[in-house]
Amino acid sequence: MGPATVLYGLLCYFVFLASFLYSIGFIGDVAVPKTIDSDLGAPLPGALLNDLVLLGLFAVQHSVMARQGFKAVWTRIVPRPVERSTYVLISSLLLALICWKWQAIPAIVWDVSSPLLRGLLMALFALGWLVLLVSTFLINHFDLFGLRQVYLRLRGIEYTSVNFTERAFYKFVRHPLYLGFVIAFWATPHMSLGHLVFAIATTGYIFVGIILEERDLLKYHGVEYGAYRARVPMLLPTGLKRG
Repeated sequence: MGPATVLYGLLCYFVFLASFLYSIGFIGDVAVPKTIDSDLGAPLPGALLNDLVLLGLFAVQHSVMARQGFKAVWTRIVPRPVERSTYVLISSLLLALICWKWQAIPAIVWDVSSPLLRGLLMALFALGWLVLLVSTFLINHFDLFGLRQVYLRLRGIEYTSVNFTERAFYKFVRHPLYLGFVIAFWATPHMSLGHLVFAIATTGYIFVGIILEERDLLKYHGVEYGAYRARVPMLLPTGLKRG
């Protein structure tokens, strides 16, 4: 089972990588065949319903499969070493489904004409993705996406959770990964109504996800995480505690 487990973990990771890279172009409206503003497939009510259903499917899957209670049941079906890889695979396929089936709502909310401001907004968009990517490595990128689990299985080493280390971005905000998403979703020189729906819905889900995630972290890490939560802001890197 060892080599097959590793191959499965690698397959799931590459599916994630492909869908993730495509989604950057999709949200940024650059470099990919279909973007958040390119497919005028339906009138406003139909497009809005379609897009909210797609986002809802992703949010429900992300929230339910990440909970410890679900994992306790799920790992009776899916072997524990590939539980995370399977989560990553399903999330990636749902992300790909959003990119594939999204229907644009082209009404303009804002459109920046200044070349300088457009360039600054696109730089901020890129910065958001960079913050997100670096944050995954600060908390162990390979564990987050299931590769460490299958590697340990191959070596016959029992899995142990990664210890949280307060460093770099995590000294200033508790969730720099989510902050990267928020920056990337909102930093655009051309904000269509469809993009705005996407940004509002995903930002709202991020706050719900933080609440659920921190509930689990408090149970797992107890007083240590509680002290960290009291000391470090949620998303805004200020000296004042936020959330």
